[in-house]
Amino acid sequence: MICISIHYLWRQQVHTITPFRSNAQGLQGWLAIEDGQTVGHIFMQLEPDRRIKFLDAWVHPNRRRHGVFRSLWETRWLYITNTYPDHVVYAWCLPESLPLLLEKGFHAGDTCTYVERKITPDPCKTGPTVPITC
Repeated sequence: MICISIHYLWRQQVHTITPFRSNAQGLQGWLAIEDGQTVGHIFMQLEPDRRIKFLDAWVHPNRRRHGVFRSLWETRWLYITNTYPDHVVYAWCLPESLPLLLEKGFHAGDTCTYVERKITPDPCKTGPTVPITC
């Protein structure tokens, strides 16, 4: 990974995009930093068979609509187009991110629905019946 920080100016506010690599699961990512604080991040993961999965992106609520997501996205895009030619890239995205992906030539597939629930203890189950050993 090229270790170059990129500076973006948006309405007199500068944010810097800095690459980093996580040893966990082979993730590569970029941080958006303003005034020494992380205000956003974006990740990707290399997979077998020349595939790249675009993973989550996050921007602090107070910094949304300030160009942070776009600069993170463009930095990652520039990196993969120059580093991984002939790979296939794919992503799961939220509806508000879809226009940017379509702009970049992605094709929309199936729709996913977000679900969640609070984890609560099940009074009928006290734990695994098989001992857990380390």
